[in-house]
Amino acid sequence: MMKKISLSLREAIIMLVIILFIMGSGVIGLGLSPQVPVLLAITVTIFWAKFKGLSWDAINKGIKDGIDKGIIPIVIFILIGAMISTWIASGTIPTLMVIGFRAISAQWFLPTVFLVCALVGSAVGSCFTVVSTVGIAFFGIGVTMSFNPALVAGAVISGGIFGDKCSPLSETSNLAAAVVDTDLFDHMKTILWSTVPAAAISTVAFAILGFGHNHADLDKINTTVAALNQNFHISWVTLIPIVLVFVCAGFKMAAIPTMLLNVLVSGAMMFINNPSLSVNKASTIITNGFVAKTTNSEVNLLLSRGGIVSMMPTVALIVLTLSLGGLLVNFGLISAVMTPLAAHLNSNAKLITAALISCLGINVFVGEQFLSIILPGRSFKKAFNDGGLESSALGRVLEDGGTVLNYLMPWGVGGVFLANTLGVPTIQYLPFVFFSLLCPVMSLVSGFTGIGLHVRKPIAEVNA
Repeated sequence: MMKKISLSLREAIIMLVIILFIMGSGVIGLGLSPQVPVLLAITVTIFWAKFKGLSWDAINKGIKDGIDKGIIPIVIFILIGAMISTWIASGTIPTLMVIGFRAISAQWFLPTVFLVCALVGSAVGSCFTVVSTVGIAFFGIGVTMSFNPALVAGAVISGGIFGDKCSPLSETSNLAAAVVDTDLFDHMKTILWSTVPAAAISTVAFAILGFGHNHADLDKINTTVAALNQNFHISWVTLIPIVLVFVCAGFKMAAIPTMLLNVLVSGAMMFINNPSLSVNKASTIITNGFVAKTTNSEVNLLLSRGGIVSMMPTVALIVLTLSLGGLLVNFGLISAVMTPLAAHLNSNAKLITAALISCLGINVFVGEQFLSIILPGRSFKKAFNDGGLESSALGRVLEDGGTVLNYLMPWGVGGVFLANTLGVPTIQYLPFVFFSLLCPVMSLVSGFTGIGLHVRKPIAEVNA
């Protein structure tokens, strides 16, 4: 049994502020890759724990417990790397780009991207899948049309996060409902009070930012389409892997077997479209990524990506971030701040605000999406019940503060993956992920006005 650290609220706050300063000043202030600041934060946390009298075994256990929670996401990220490269080599993503160039107008490009990604995300329940497949195609189209890459990334990511929050197949939606002990579909009805306004405002914002964008270089677009047609197999048949994703989602197949099956099918299509392709070359594409060798430098830049190896920096940071999260949780630093906070709240508005801040705090300090739902959910469950609020009210807060904000953390699991996949730093795309930024605001509006807030009994009567 691990020895408990004697920890005051003041000491916990000081330690968390130090950790936040290390990571924030390193990533945002100095522009460093997140791995080094997180590693330094782990070092400081470990030696602080040793100073407090913990054994090395207890410290190692904290690291192990943290990493254990991320094994499945790590495997998923590795498979996504393989899926991206095979989707490019088989012609799936190039075909999507050609279709997009022919069907999408520049003036309505951004809201279209947001809505299509939201629709696909609602069907498959995974922001990662949306961004790494149709998202890459939309990103390539947007860059060719001379849109700001960070703005296009914001539209793609906003749509993907919508699906991650609203799909019945989403792991985070199911987790949030389970944590607060509410029916999944009751939970999904409740989150509409923040989701629908946030999505509507996001659509308008993207429409305004994209309106009047009529300086797309048609010659450049035609040249890009010609390069895609000359160097890739462009056909409706290459969209089979996309259909397969929807079919697997319909059968509620888990993410890992879905991706394994997809890599297998798109890998087979690589050989069908290119009979001279050797097994060694196919293995290299899956391992190291696809390298485009066309006469168009922009196509080469956009479609030279993917592969298992490309995910390794992401995996390394995830391991470090989860290790730090495991240490902070096991040492009691998180609970030392959250528990007393939850016990001294006397209004619905304060409850909602404090829970949102806690979800944000977990995302900042731990960088792990599931923990940003689980820890605040456990800490605030009694306070919400005592305050006369339905459990579904807490479930919505967990989604609005936990699920959607993880993708905005430069060192968070979601933020790191998206930045690596699209090649746009988190800090650059953050201001344009309107959906994520608006969801917590909608929750706050609900807390202060009572609109859409499911109340069993007013908090004044509960405390009477």
